[in-house]
Amino acid sequence: MANAQFKHRYIPMTEQDEKEMLQAVGVGSIDELFADIPASVRYQGRLNVSEALNEGALLRHMRTLAGKNADSDSHVSFLGAGLYDHHIPVVINHIVSRSEFYTAYTPYQPEISQGELQAIFEFQSYICELTGMAVANASMYDGATAFAEAGALAYGATKRKRLVVSRAVHPEARAVLAVTAKGLGLEIAEAAVAEGVTDLAQLNNAIDENTAAVMVQYPNFFGSVEDLAALAAAAHGAGALLIVSANPLALGLLEAPGKLGADIVVGDAQPLGISPAFGGPTCGYFAVSEAHMRRIPGRLVGQTVDRDGKRGFVLTLQAREQHIRREKATSNICSNQALLALCASVYLSVMGRQGLKDIASLNLQKSHYAARRLAQVPGVTIAFSAPFFNEFVIKMPDGLKDVQALNIELLKHGIIGGYDLGREYPELSGHMLVAVTEQRTKEEIDALASRLEAVRA
Repeated sequence: MANAQFKHRYIPMTEQDEKEMLQAVGVGSIDELFADIPASVRYQGRLNVSEALNEGALLRHMRTLAGKNADSDSHVSFLGAGLYDHHIPVVINHIVSRSEFYTAYTPYQPEISQGELQAIFEFQSYICELTGMAVANASMYDGATAFAEAGALAYGATKRKRLVVSRAVHPEARAVLAVTAKGLGLEIAEAAVAEGVTDLAQLNNAIDENTAAVMVQYPNFFGSVEDLAALAAAAHGAGALLIVSANPLALGLLEAPGKLGADIVVGDAQPLGISPAFGGPTCGYFAVSEAHMRRIPGRLVGQTVDRDGKRGFVLTLQAREQHIRREKATSNICSNQALLALCASVYLSVMGRQGLKDIASLNLQKSHYAARRLAQVPGVTIAFSAPFFNEFVIKMPDGLKDVQALNIELLKHGIIGGYDLGREYPELSGHMLVAVTEQRTKEEIDALASRLEAVRA
């Protein structure tokens, strides 16, 4: 009887419940319920799964499985490529774990949603300040969907059907864009990369009178810093928009894209206090110049006053198909990522202007130390000469060309290696994208270099 209490902690239904439900729908058994499905396509037999476990045994089993994961708590991570191991202040979880935030969904009734609406308003304000743009929305699913929606906005604003996208943009963001573009009947042209940044001459050749937007990343997928002013001149010279996907943490040091000519700035807020969590969820942001405010996807929260003159917050603009005529909707993005946007807002409020600059500086300094140290490994070279933020590309020597095998070896020593660029860029086979955040210590960086030296030997 010792384990009896664990056997059925949650009982979805009793036999009597089942009998009454079957009777209500007019059938006598579960098999009869599925009679319309031919027996030939129904699975016959027993699924190849283990016997049921009681609660205690199941928890032990799941902990054992979870213990096999290699994450940034158990390993030293040099893997970035869009998700980064940054410090997350403990106050963030304390705030977002409050029930009024983690149970909130859509603040349709402003009179009972002031806390949620204010939190979203603060997020929008932070994003505008970081990006140098006039208006930001209440967040989006992630950076990749925000990027794709930016392309759709450019098409709607210009009535042109060609998007010129740098190959230095994250491959997954380009893949999401391709799906969106196909649905809208848009053409995508890719601009080549030279020395780790967008090839400006090749980009200019790709731009024509039908180009709606030039789309780039800042810093780009290789960690290199693009010349946004030159890219803006190229886009605007042809009457196209400049869309920039920006790492918000890097904007603690780099000039705001809005001040360099960007018309739309999007990105992923994950570096701002959001855990990588084995791939998500994250939070996309979307900011535009005032000229494109009414085309912004999702929703906007605005500040107002009530009839007594007290400050309040409301949903001021919702260009979603749920709220307006479908043919007038700018997007079918339905939900914002309010809880994760709150994480970003708490992070920015805790860090403050100087704190954000200091964290960005640590990323810059530590990554440049790492580049110098790894370049001392015999045969390892820095692949590109362009300036970079906290990621850079190294070219492996002949004996270490198999980056996947190298990463498996590094895992044995508690190190999560960099991203194998050969997976998405065949011309960069044998190259590794290394991310170094403020979390990495000199000793950890030196240990990575020493391990590469040992494998090389």
